[in-house]
Amino acid sequence: MEGFVGNFTSVLRPKEGDEIAIEHGVAIIATGAQEYKPDEYLYGRDPRVLTHLDLDRRLIQDDSSLEKLRAVAFIQCVGSREPDRPYCSRVCCTHTLERALELKSRNPEMAIYVFYRDLRTYGEREALYHRARQEGILFFRYERENKPRLRDGRDSLEIEVIDRILERPIRIQADLLILATAIVPAETGNLDKLFKIPVNEDGFFIEAHAKLRPVDFATEGVFLCGLAHYPKSTDESISQALAAAARATQYLAANTVVVSGTVAETSPSRCSQCGVCVAVCPFHAPYFTDQGFVSVNPALCKGCGLCVSSCRSGAIRLKGYDDSQIMAMINEV
Repeated sequence: MEGFVGNFTSVLRPKEGDEIAIEHGVAIIATGAQEYKPDEYLYGRDPRVLTHLDLDRRLIQDDSSLEKLRAVAFIQCVGSREPDRPYCSRVCCTHTLERALELKSRNPEMAIYVFYRDLRTYGEREALYHRARQEGILFFRYERENKPRLRDGRDSLEIEVIDRILERPIRIQADLLILATAIVPAETGNLDKLFKIPVNEDGFFIEAHAKLRPVDFATEGVFLCGLAHYPKSTDESISQALAAAARATQYLAANTVVVSGTVAETSPSRCSQCGVCVAVCPFHAPYFTDQGFVSVNPALCKGCGLCVSSCRSGAIRLKGYDDSQIMAMINEV
């Protein structure tokens, strides 16, 4: 990918066939996320241990064996809120309550247990928890230091956990165990480097400003929505997608794009062609012209001043921040 707002060119490399070059004015990053596949609680080794999405598939397929289960257990925060993945995945608790109530509706005699650290039904979904309690679903809270322990029995799965109220271990037997696993970022390769967009320590993309520019990146003409930004529910993703589409439309509907006046400007006669400014600019605004001198693309420049401070020959100035202007302000003070 190369270019700037209103004038991007992206090259797609399909698995088969020739490369495809697409010219576009804006870009929306909506790469999504994926479900964490755990290596604990016998997942992948015992067919009775499923993740949320595994259970969803069986419910969609209307698996009749689910109605014959005597007991089902859910374990929350599998892979979430851990030292290497400290964030909350937001939708897991609501997902568990919805699926637990669905199983109860299919078989009211089924015993359902939920093992949780903190129950967080984001948004206006607290009624789901109250309804689950009224339906007889039992909730047991555990600490991260004392996670539930799973034993593989011949006829059922045995789960042991320290009850915080009784302060003693309790054991339950379940025919099926559902793991509420974390939402992890999708594999996006070097997309962040191609579009010059930031990524946080968890691997999700970061917006320009959480309050003032919630769907924009610092790079003009590039926008963000969905799970690529952070774990969120479907209604939040839809709202954010509508906002990103609206912001993109503002650029597409305009005849011209107005950029900031605080941009760098070069003086070719002073340029020594060392290339330091090209290397240090995080927005790739400076570039070598056909004559071998450096010029600055004002549509990409953010006025950070890195190129100005790094230029050894004084060939770059930041408009509005010349030495004479700064010294004049100091003298006035």
